[in-house]
Amino acid sequence: LATAAEVESRFAVETQSTSSEEMVPSSPSPPPPPRVYKPCFVCQDKSSGYHYGVSSCEGCKGFFRRSIQKNMVYTCHRDKNCQINKVTRNRCQYCRLQKCFEVGMSKEAVRNDRNKKKKEVKEEVVVPESYELSGELEELVNKVSKAHKETFPSLCQLGKYTTNSSADQRVQLDLGLWDKFSELSTKCIIKIVEFAKRLPGFTTLTIADQITLLKSACLDILMLRICTRYTPEQDTMTFSDGLTLNRTQMHNAGFGPLTDLVFAFAGQLLPLEMDDTETGLLSAICLICGDRQDLEEPQKVDRLQEPLLEALKIYTRRRRPNKPHMFPRMLMKVTDLRGISTKGAERAITLKTEIPGPMPPLIREMLENPEAFEDSSDSGESSTPTPPGRVSVRQMHLLKGLFEVLLKVWFQASGRECILLSVAAILLKWDRPTPRTALPPLSLNVRYVHYVRYF
Repeated sequence: LATAAEVESRFAVETQSTSSEEMVPSSPSPPPPPRVYKPCFVCQDKSSGYHYGVSSCEGCKGFFRRSIQKNMVYTCHRDKNCQINKVTRNRCQYCRLQKCFEVGMSKEAVRNDRNKKKKEVKEEVVVPESYELSGELEELVNKVSKAHKETFPSLCQLGKYTTNSSADQRVQLDLGLWDKFSELSTKCIIKIVEFAKRLPGFTTLTIADQITLLKSACLDILMLRICTRYTPEQDTMTFSDGLTLNRTQMHNAGFGPLTDLVFAFAGQLLPLEMDDTETGLLSAICLICGDRQDLEEPQKVDRLQEPLLEALKIYTRRRRPNKPHMFPRMLMKVTDLRGISTKGAERAITLKTEIPGPMPPLIREMLENPEAFEDSSDSGESSTPTPPGRVSVRQMHLLKGLFEVLLKVWFQASGRECILLSVAAILLKWDRPTPRTALPPLSLNVRYVHYVRYF
């Protein structure tokens, strides 16, 4: 038996040894070994992980996903038992897909993955910008819309009626239809002038610029208005009194070769689904346009047009938040209208040879170039240019006619009032000296105008 001293000595040695071991720092643990996946269950290539339920390579994962998402149907050109490995996997898609199913790849896993991605994309969609009109633009839109509606009743407000006159066969000109058409066109021109008068800022322009803009854009607005009353089911157009004419009757009423062009334009307006406010704003943009020739203050006209463009853009996009392309498509129609107006001016010249009498004065003055309707024998003028400082008979006739038309509407208050217009003094002058061979631009200065109302 060991003595007590021996036991105590042995315990002290073990304790010292244990303490020494605890004092020695342990070496850092090695990093865990990389995770090793089983080879691809489909082609035995190196696996990139578990995809759709089984260990597979990137190639087989993508092949299976595309096949399921696109509902692909493959054909085997052998016995439907082709060997699939990393060398032959691209030779037979049918057998490769069957192998995917055999090893346990899941269709549902593909669908769930697709739905998850759709959800992520949906969450990233940016909310479209909201278009709100400022107080000033809102007021402008309301005024233009009101001016349009009060001078141009919509199709649903009209009591439509038809006529059987030359409804089936095109002729050069049906005089009865022409008389009716010219009467309605004259009334429409008066309404267009009234519309212009109500546009904010238009009356702040010089009289000469107002006349220039009206003369330049009147046919544009006339065509736009009639085309908004197009009924595609019957292929007809309706005038402001309700008269409804088919394509043949429009041709015979005086449109002639212009007919198909006008109807084509009317058809192009249908997809735009313009309401009365948009039609009014587009009409105002056609009218107030600073690129018209012979304007005295084109910059001022441009400044008046800018808020109209902004108002139409915001109103259109607010009405169709998912169709931002509608605004530029509407603006393109302004160019189309000018092309139709050019053709219309050419048609008006040929009409002179077809109608028995003179062109109605308002149509003549507002829509066309009066010189195109006058023979030199009518005016008694020679071809010698009018010297600076004097006004030719034709120029005076044009200005007088336009000015009287404008004033007639400008001072018309209501149907209960008879209005007597008396132009007291009109001064015509040249803006600047020009060569005798050139026709200098005119500016019209009104000294004063008296009008007396009788109740």
